Amino acid sequence: MVELSEHIDRFINWDELKNQNNALKILKALEADVMLHVFPNKELAKLAHKAKIPFRIGTKGRLFHIFTCNKKVSFSRRKSNLHEAQLNIKLLKPLGIDKCFSLEELTEFYGLTKVKPLPERLQSLIDEDKKSIILHPKSKGSAKEWGLNNFKELITILPEKEFQIFISGTAEEGGLIGNSLPLDKYNVLSLLGKLSLDEFISFIAQTDGLVAASTGPLHISSALGKSALGLFSPKRPIHPGRWRPVGKRAKAIVFDENCKRCAEQKDCNCIQEIAPKKVAKILQLK
Repeated sequence: MVELSEHIDRFINWDELKNQNNALKILKALEADVMLHVFPNKELAKLAHKAKIPFRIGTKGRLFHIFTCNKKVSFSRRKSNLHEAQLNIKLLKPLGIDKCFSLEELTEFYGLTKVKPLPERLQSLIDEDKKSIILHPKSKGSAKEWGLNNFKELITILPEKEFQIFISGTAEEGGLIGNSLPLDKYNVLSLLGKLSLDEFISFIAQTDGLVAASTGPLHISSALGKSALGLFSPKRPIHPGRWRPVGKRAKAIVFDENCKRCAEQKDCNCIQEIAPKKVAKILQLK
């Protein structure tokens, strides 16, 4: 994803850097002016301090930032009604950027102009005469899931002559899905375990939209400007107000935004009550 953005000049993998004997020397050689700790990491914060990067920005809520950062921002993610993207932007305040951007404004900043061409063997799978929709049923445990039965019903509802449906996921998720979905329908194609991440991103870019819970593919689809439909629980902190997809054609829905069990922080699967007919109607409108 980083490689797709025209605004990023270089990427350094922390998982690789931290294992280097000369990590401090490598960081110093960058001659960076600012280290902005979006995801707090104690070891990295200490390294940036030792490298004497001029502006080291972190949150006041992290004890180790008191000793490693010289610019600290105060806000609470847990109590905030802002989206995660808006909260991260707050870290720019020490640089003179003190505006609370709307989600619509944030869609202008992705700069994902370097998507790789889709290989012909994959491009040939897409029927240009139909609306192509990717369904991503699983989440690898990162989100509340809508449920395979609901995805199965959605596939049944969508008109075969109008929709081409792709099922995406890892090979491991393919094992979990098994025969739960009607993969034998002529307008349904399985991509389970068949694509690299590069290929999957390029494939998403060539289709009309994607349906998923709060997962990486949902956010990739929305960032690429596709018709991304997110299925969410209204429970804090996993509700769409915090994690909805941010994109010009992105949408998030819940079953009941006033769900009592979710409001009381009880275990709840009300996401599975979102009607497949409602999802199908939204897809048919776009």
